[in-house]
Amino acid sequence: MADFKIVSDFKMTGDQPQAVDKLVAGVRKGYKHQTLLGVTGSGKTFTMANVVERLQKPTLVICHNKTLAAQLASEFKEFFPNNAVEYFVSYYDYYQPEAYVPQTDLYIEKDADINEEIDKLRHAATRALFTRRDVLIVASVSCIYGLGEPEEYRSFVVSLKKGMSYDRQKLLRRLVDMQYERNDLDFTRGKFRVRGDTLEIQPAYEEIAVHIEFFGDDIERIVEIDPLTGELLTELESIDIYPAKHFVTSRDKLAAAIDSIKRELAERLAELKSQGKLLEAARLEARTNYDLEMLQEAGYCAGVENYSRHLSGRPPGSPPWTLLDYFPEDFLLFIDESHMTLPQIRGMYHGDISRKQTLVDYGFRLPSALDNRPLNFDEFNSRIKQVVYVSATPGDYEYAHSQQVVEQLVRPTGLLEPTVEIKPTKGQIDDLLGQIKSRVDKGERCLVTTLTKRMAEELADYLLEMGVKTHYLHSEIDTLERVEILRDLRLGVYDVVVGINLLREGLDLPEVSLVAILDADKEGYLRSKEALIQTMGRAARHVDGHVIMYADTVTGSMQAAIDETKRRRRIQEAFNKEHGITPQSIRKAIRDITERVKVVAETRAPYIAAPTPVSKDEVARLVKELESQMKTAARNLEFEKAALIRDRIIELRKGLMEDPIAARVKK
Repeated sequence: MADFKIVSDFKMTGDQPQAVDKLVAGVRKGYKHQTLLGVTGSGKTFTMANVVERLQKPTLVICHNKTLAAQLASEFKEFFPNNAVEYFVSYYDYYQPEAYVPQTDLYIEKDADINEEIDKLRHAATRALFTRRDVLIVASVSCIYGLGEPEEYRSFVVSLKKGMSYDRQKLLRRLVDMQYERNDLDFTRGKFRVRGDTLEIQPAYEEIAVHIEFFGDDIERIVEIDPLTGELLTELESIDIYPAKHFVTSRDKLAAAIDSIKRELAERLAELKSQGKLLEAARLEARTNYDLEMLQEAGYCAGVENYSRHLSGRPPGSPPWTLLDYFPEDFLLFIDESHMTLPQIRGMYHGDISRKQTLVDYGFRLPSALDNRPLNFDEFNSRIKQVVYVSATPGDYEYAHSQQVVEQLVRPTGLLEPTVEIKPTKGQIDDLLGQIKSRVDKGERCLVTTLTKRMAEELADYLLEMGVKTHYLHSEIDTLERVEILRDLRLGVYDVVVGINLLREGLDLPEVSLVAILDADKEGYLRSKEALIQTMGRAARHVDGHVIMYADTVTGSMQAAIDETKRRRRIQEAFNKEHGITPQSIRKAIRDITERVKVVAETRAPYIAAPTPVSKDEVARLVKELESQMKTAARNLEFEKAALIRDRIIELRKGLMEDPIAARVKK
């Protein structure tokens, strides 16, 4: 079994070594809660990797969105190429939960589009936890949602060895119980086929298939094969086949669950009828009896997760099994961007329960459906043995609960926190224009944050009229165009981007030397201490980084953000002076995240005046090509790129339903 071993040309620099030493010592002392306060660009991911290497514990890293999780998974995979770095996020490309709106008597049926690549990666993650200890899983908050019971999942694993005897018919029935589907024509993930004395299985967690040759009931040969070409790849002595679904139930448990559901249905019907809710009772009886019939005949029904409490034999009100239950007792947890991730974890339970309670009240679901839910915050905490919160701006919860706060304030490049200046709002636009022009003359870029979409658009229009190459950025701009705008800002197509909350976490723009914050004294979510520090951090990757706050009064949040920024800057200056470091701006290659985007934004103009005809056949061919690129990107863990290509495919498919020329003119 391999140990965690970092493979990298990087060495720990700045104050990374002391941060790693303190965190490792805290874990060994038994601290349950620790916080890593790491400024933007200080190499927090590398610090986490070194902590993992020193402690050699199975590790879970939770992020607040899929894109950040994919980025972190790729970085950890580079650091640990010989270890199991897995990715576990929600497998829905599109998800519309079941809901009922009593005011309009509107029932919304559940609708979802499952991403098969992500489903495969989820299975690979749980399988890795059963087979090795050098496992690091990067997950979104979906890891607190229900999975099948770990021991039940483990009990369904089939172990096959060359030379062993295994009744072939029993094996086929076992595969069906494990939710594998027999299909001799369409051989894809989660299916098996039988040809004479040969059984071929494509596991739910692998790209390759398994070819098993029998002589009677004796296994003669086990070979890994390419499922497309049938090419023989590797001969094996033994193999373990894991279930195709995380929810697997034995026949005995299924029979017991059906009886339990029937008893609950009878009790609930009596309750509804005693309250005079005859319509709700009739609705519930019809829906539940249909589901029971499907469970009896097929072992599965639509919305089977709503019966998870019965299927797993859990008592009412008990928490569901989650990914956290698949980890061993001594696992280590990192919560990345904890100021965002912790509130998300805390809020998931309440949002889910309010929607389901309405379904129960109006006869769409049995009360046991309420137990198909995410963990509440207390249940989540009870499953944590040791956790490190990671953020540039930890929240009150992290400070209140951490037995140790470790600071990592020095950047490997020696870059300092930006300087901060407060200016009055009177004449702010004219002053801002002058500040922008002085930066643009030096080939630098600027970000401006506003509080409203309308202000962002109007300010962008004004700057354009003044001859400044500007674009606005807010939530109504689709994902593909958003990335294009930021890429074009770095290329110099635009000199200024005006935005709202999109200019906070996760933007890596080394060319930006000025961040202007309008209405900085309007207290609220977008002008809190944490939000201001995050926004100011966008200028921290340039040697001349500067922040201007336009405000008439200095709020508590502003003062706290300024004081914290100055404190960090003093520590960084002292470190640089002591070690003779000269700060240098970060130089980072500008990579195009899409395959078919314009090099400069101005090239979009001609096809409004003189559109080039595009046939529907050409668009259809482009869609097929992009689908192939999307799947390749997903296989390579480039999920941000895959999501952007998917958005482009959706856009093109919509265009197929319209006149292609008109659609382009409209765009």
